[in-house]
Amino acid sequence: MALRRSQDSDRRGSASTLVIVGLANPGTEYEGSRHNVGGDAVRLVAQRRGAKLSLERRQRATTCTISTPRGPVTLAVPTSYMNESGAALPPLLKRTSLGDLTHLIIAHDELDLEPGRLQLKQGGGLAGHNGLRSIAQTLATQDFARLRIGIGKPPSKEQGADYVLRRPTGAKKMQLAQDVASAADAIEVLLDYDFEEAQRRVNIARG
Repeated sequence: MALRRSQDSDRRGSASTLVIVGLANPGTEYEGSRHNVGGDAVRLVAQRRGAKLSLERRQRATTCTISTPRGPVTLAVPTSYMNESGAALPPLLKRTSLGDLTHLIIAHDELDLEPGRLQLKQGGGLAGHNGLRSIAQTLATQDFARLRIGIGKPPSKEQGADYVLRRPTGAKKMQLAQDVASAADAIEVLLDYDFEEAQRRVNIARG
């Protein structure tokens, strides 16, 4: 697998073998929305591992670092809005001394996958996702890995913003919570196995 180095050569901080970033909009207005499933999955993993995501000085994400069989892994959720997600990456990568961007995993909502489906992949397109676009522009590459969390398509294009930004209710709310838990399960697979094995387990298990 080819290595891709980040632009900033002045690294400092404790090295992490993997950095997993869950995308979400900040604020109570967006809590429990489909657009926030990536961030919610990362938060759930931190909770399961007994870790607390916190905001450090000059960082633009809440983060924690946990011990795993693969070495230290940093979990992060940007504090900026979705379309400015990339702003969190330079200070985060500098602090974690992550030089190989194939070891950066972005967990995000995916309209092109049905609810309940997950896909772990290396690189690829942006599929119109503003958070991914911001990160790709900041890093000048699309070679980072993604955990795509299916949320399905809205009833119409006109309802797209409401579909991703508003909280579902009733059975759909319960389904979304189950999907977040499944995404957290997939992240935990990444904590225990190398990417290729994690990809095999997640993609075969989830379809």
